[in-house]
Amino acid sequence: MPRDLHPRLLRGFVATAETLHFGRAAEQLHIAEQALSRDIKALELALGGALFTRTTRSVELTPAGARLLPMARRLLLLQDEILTAANGSAHRPLLLDLNSDVTGDDLTADRLLAHVRAAWPEGELLARFHGGLAAAAAALTTHRLDVSMGRFAELPPGQRAQLVHVPVRLEPMAVMMTSRHPLAARTELPLADLAGHPVDICAGNPATTEWTDLGARLLAEHGLVAAEPHAAPVGVDETARYLARHGEPMLTTVGGPRIPGAVTVPLVRPVPLSLLGLVHRPEPRHPGLDALIAAAAELGGREGWLRRPADSWLPAADAALLAG
Repeated sequence: MPRDLHPRLLRGFVATAETLHFGRAAEQLHIAEQALSRDIKALELALGGALFTRTTRSVELTPAGARLLPMARRLLLLQDEILTAANGSAHRPLLLDLNSDVTGDDLTADRLLAHVRAAWPEGELLARFHGGLAAAAAALTTHRLDVSMGRFAELPPGQRAQLVHVPVRLEPMAVMMTSRHPLAARTELPLADLAGHPVDICAGNPATTEWTDLGARLLAEHGLVAAEPHAAPVGVDETARYLARHGEPMLTTVGGPRIPGAVTVPLVRPVPLSLLGLVHRPEPRHPGLDALIAAAAELGGREGWLRRPADSWLPAADAALLAG
């Protein structure tokens, strides 16, 4: 008797394989972690072998899992193509990853989402808050995601060749720390004053390697030191506990999330910048994507989002993208 594999099981497997973290994969899929674990066990039972090796500290693909991953991606891509052809891309929602696990009225992504929904009321955008363009890029290239946001310059060349980048905003960078930190009373912080204070650049989060790279470049070019990597927090409450436990200033952006018990201090002399962009596949175009790009252009033009301050720092690769 032929055996069938439900696409849900394969989607759960691919998300877990790409994040190597059951919690983040479940969040990405909008399901409970226990439900994802059950689906993975059901898939392993159907295929007759373990797909992951799991310890209390890590999740890794087994050889069987590594062999399954490209086949599962191809099958899911084919299913998406069938559904798109049957339903018409204009009638399905636009799936957008806001590249953040927290939300807030001052965040660029949240403001952009609110603006496009007001300007395009007849359409539907489904937003997820996964966090990390490095993780989202694989979902973009395999047609499991329509648009993401983040720093494009440090994606692997093979992925950049398959995707389109639309610059949205030069976000000034800052450090977030508990209100008890010695630097917390400052209204702004020259980069040189971070000497002797290791800076947390989220090196413990494999989904945000593009942000870690940006932080590492900034610190190296200004003679500063990165803090030891820690397991990355998810959400406002966990970030508050994380800051209280570890104590190091965490690199973030001005206007970022409000964390209880924490303050955000802008960095100056020079002002370090992060180039935030929309990232999508070239074709076919979804009407929601056009609405999103138009909303970014309108907001950015009105508020000077892509205007670079005179005394600022931006990596050469990002400056080239902005010029292009």
